[in-house]
Amino acid sequence: MTEEKKITVKDILAMKGRRKITMLTAYDYPLAYLIERAGIDIILVGDSLANVVLGLKSTKDVGMLEMIHHAKAVTRAVKHSLVVGDMPYESYQLNSSQTVKNAARFINEAKCDAVKIEWFDDCVGAAIKIIKAGIPVMGHIGLTPQTADKLGGFKVQGKDVDRAMELIRQAKALEEAGCFAVVLECIPDEIARIITRKIKIPTIGIGAGQYSDGQVLVTYDLLGLFKGFSPKFAKRYVDLSGHISRALESYKNEVLGNKFPLPEHSFHISAEEVKKIEKLANF
Repeated sequence: MTEEKKITVKDILAMKGRRKITMLTAYDYPLAYLIERAGIDIILVGDSLANVVLGLKSTKDVGMLEMIHHAKAVTRAVKHSLVVGDMPYESYQLNSSQTVKNAARFINEAKCDAVKIEWFDDCVGAAIKIIKAGIPVMGHIGLTPQTADKLGGFKVQGKDVDRAMELIRQAKALEEAGCFAVVLECIPDEIARIITRKIKIPTIGIGAGQYSDGQVLVTYDLLGLFKGFSPKFAKRYVDLSGHISRALESYKNEVLGNKFPLPEHSFHISAEEVKKIEKLANF
């Protein structure tokens, strides 16, 4: 990737209607480095960290300690992409008095450029408070994993008139609150098309069809690194899990067969020095 300036929120806003926006998740330095090198516009330090990296059952189980730790690793690798920190459930839905403080930690400690919050009962209020503190906010509607239990589980949202109209209302409310973009997760493509045309801020789809202003995937799904549940919308571009398994088996077999390490993988000294050392060591 050629050297480019840092992408800003203003740049993302300007992309709407001009070109598609690309977004992927990252949780560590090596992956963030590769994603940036590929020229991805936005890197999300997602709370999917809970499932695909930490082995937890729910995104509710990951907290600020883990999110800040991993966000720091990501931002150390990134010079160009816009980095968004995914605020975990505990950081804004459990105690609203800590919302701004926790959002500020993503900016000040982890050096993220913005934060993302999922829709909940006081989502607009939380967004307004964070934005008033000078922190850019990305919204998230549709299937919201942090509160999926209230939505009937991990199901497509907006499949009837009432629910679709509620999603449109939520998107408009987040736009009016000052959010710079909104993620649309697991909603019918036609509803995503309507929302995308109704609001002036970019929409980022995940399981929302082709009409959104941009797309996001969990990178571990894209790379075939996560062997847990794979949603319908997740396209696997390569099976790295298979490649890694074969490499690990090859390593094991070479060690057991005394084929690794070979002389070219070792450090050497002269035979004369070895003889001196063996004599001194009574070897």
